[in-house]
Parts: sequence; C-alpha cells; structure tokens
Amino acid sequence: MRPAAQRRSLLAALALASVPRGVGAQAPGTATGNAPTAAAEWRFGALFPLSGGPALLGDESFRGLEMAVEERNAAGGLLGRPIRLLRADAPDEAAAVAETRRLMGQERAAILFGSYASPISFAATQVSETQGIPFFELGAIADGIMDRGFRNVFRTCPRASDFARVGVQTVAEVLPSLLEIPRARLRVGLLHEDGLYGSSVAELQAAQLRDAGIEVAERIGYPVRSTDLAPAVQRLREASIDVLLHAAHQNDVILLFRNLREAGWRPRMIIGSGAGYSLSDTARSLGPAFEGVMNVDFTHYAISDRVAPGNAAFAESYKRRYGSDPRSGHSLANHFGAQVAFDAIQRAGGTDKEKVRAAVLATDVAEGTTATGWGAAFDERGQNSRARPWLMQWQDGRLVTIHPEAAAVARPRARLGTD
Repeated sequence: MRPAAQRRSLLAALALASVPRGVGAQAPGTATGNAPTAAAEWRFGALFPLSGGPALLGDESFRGLEMAVEERNAAGGLLGRPIRLLRADAPDEAAAVAETRRLMGQERAAILFGSYASPISFAATQVSETQGIPFFELGAIADGIMDRGFRNVFRTCPRASDFARVGVQTVAEVLPSLLEIPRARLRVGLLHEDGLYGSSVAELQAAQLRDAGIEVAERIGYPVRSTDLAPAVQRLREASIDVLLHAAHQNDVILLFRNLREAGWRPRMIIGSGAGYSLSDTARSLGPAFEGVMNVDFTHYAISDRVAPGNAAFAESYKRRYGSDPRSGHSLANHFGAQVAFDAIQRAGGTDKEKVRAAVLATDVAEGTTATGWGAAFDERGQNSRARPWLMQWQDGRLVTIHPEAAAVARPRARLGTD
C-alpha cells in the first residue's frame, strides 16, 4: 500500500472514536465484541495491571484499547473478522510473565497489547519475543524496553527521554521568566521512585539538565512502596530547591503533598512526569494544594483542536461508554496505539510476525492529524518517532495544555497551590 493510502486508512480508523458504542463492560478473561466461533475471530491479549497500586491507570489504559476494539468490531472487524480481546491482570513482573505465557499458550493469542507500567512491559516483552508473538506497547515509557534489539515489539507512545526533554525545556525556557528567577540561579531537585519508570526518567533528566548547564542541587530516589517522604522533603528544603521534578505513582504524589504540608514548605514549582500526576483522582484528593502543578504527559483533553483534531469527540465517546469523563490521557494514548496496530495488521493481511513488522515500519501518519496530536512512523527498533508528551498544568481543577504555544489552551501560572 502506498504511503498516502496508508495515511487515509489509519485516519479513517481513528475517526471511529466519535461514533457512540453501547457494548457492556467485560469481566477479566472474557471477550470484547461479538465473536460467533473461535475459528472466525482474532484472539488478542490485553496485559495490564488491573489490581494493586497501579490498577487505576492500568484500567484507564485498558479502556482505551477496549474502545478501539469495540469500534473496529462495529465497523466490520479486522479483515472481516471480529476481535476477541482477552484481558489479563499483571500487577507485577511475576504476574506479567505468567499471564503472557497463558495468553500465548492456553488462550492462543496471536497479538499482545499492554501494558501501562514499564516493569510489566519489560518482563512481558521478554517472554513474547522468545515466542515470536508481536507485542504492541501502548503506554510504558522506559527507554530500555526498546533498546534490546527485539524485532516483534512496537511502541506507539513517547519514551522516557521525551518526557525528560520536555521537563528540562520547561526548566530552561519556561520557568526563569515565569518565576522571575534567572536560569543560572534556579535550584533544581529530582525526586523519583526507584523502579524502572522513575529511575529511567530521573537519570535522563539529570543528564539533560547537565547538558543544558543547569545544576541538580539534590537528587533523591526512594523505594516504590514508601510510606514516608518526610526525610526527602527535609533534604529538598535544606537544599533550597526552587523547582522539583517528580516521577511518581499516585500514592507517592499524595504522600509527597501530605509531607510538604506537614513541613510547612514547598518549592516554587513542581513538575510531574505523567503517572500519578495524570489523574483527576489525584487532583480531587489534594484539592487546592494541587493547583498550579505542572505535568509532562500524554495528550489530555484540554488541547488546541488545531493540533489534536477529534480530541473532544473521543472524550465524549468515552463518557457515553463509561458514564464519566476520562480519568487521564492514558485511555486516549492506548486508543491511538491500538488503531495504529489494527491498521498495520490490516495491511499485513494477518498476524504473521514478519508481515506485521513490515507493515508497522511502513506506517506513515503525519503529526497533528489525530486526537492525540501524534503521528506514526517507526524506527528499526519499533519505536514511534512521532509521539510526544506535552507540558500541562493543573488549573481550576483541570489539566490544561500550556506549551508549546500551538497546542496551548491556557497560559502558564506562576503560583503553586491556593491554600
């Protein structure tokens, strides 16, 4: 298929997001969509953390994939056959390995999708690659996932290095004038959970800040299941941190703000890197203290329509499907990635791994033409080079895009918290 035809095919598929669907929710391990017989259906695995700490964002991610499957089935399926989506719960690496094996073996899944969390993706893709089963990673961002030379792993979302780049650009280009502190005098701190996600983001932030000539005054890693960040807050306070970059899950974010309140101190600005900073639930839990917090993240739902056409239509479709507004941009990112994958499988004529790889690498979708604002073009490692995070800020209880100017719907605010 010629590049222009590829673009038309995918853009038509992405446009399905605006069509309402009324399919009921599925229980774990069951199918999404109507499948008359096993022989007449595509069996695709969906591996996400659906229990434990990361369950909220895992479920939000799954919903985006689920919507994409329902829309595709309502439009006639994939190559004329409906998709049966087999859901698997992977709250940790051990479960990811076991469930990946089950999906490929007992469930006979021909394609795997996942997974929100970088440690889960790293473990699951190691297993899927040994069996030659294509795995589409829709939401885990650690760079190392794609650095192992695997031929059958494809990532549709941005990388941790992209998140770090936007965070460092914010410190270097946005905050000096906003906070009225010269760039050379900004005191920057890094705080991160020490799992694959947090460590990956923080290491890249440190390197990029160093390259930009900005000193990191304090860097602190902490265990994934920490229950007290008060010592970290004290160290940041003693270092007179102006700007804190924090890579954390939801519970860590709530814990940090509780400890900041107890200490009676906070930096001039906090910049999150998705995950716990993405969720409307976090904003509701923290209330006024969360106002003004910045976040580098997947596309959310307050962004210029010129950059992300169809974004509002997806949010409305989500609300009809689940009865509430999207909880984060993870559903949109996963929906986008699933549509890219389905288009590649359609052009491949099936799930043969070599044909799927060739179709993925031939994908050509321009940026600014989808509801995420992302395009799609894959390098030899299987990484989408046209996916990018945006700079956003929590303003009046909403996460709004503030940079770059073409995507912005609001101006950045200098004040952190209203309490």
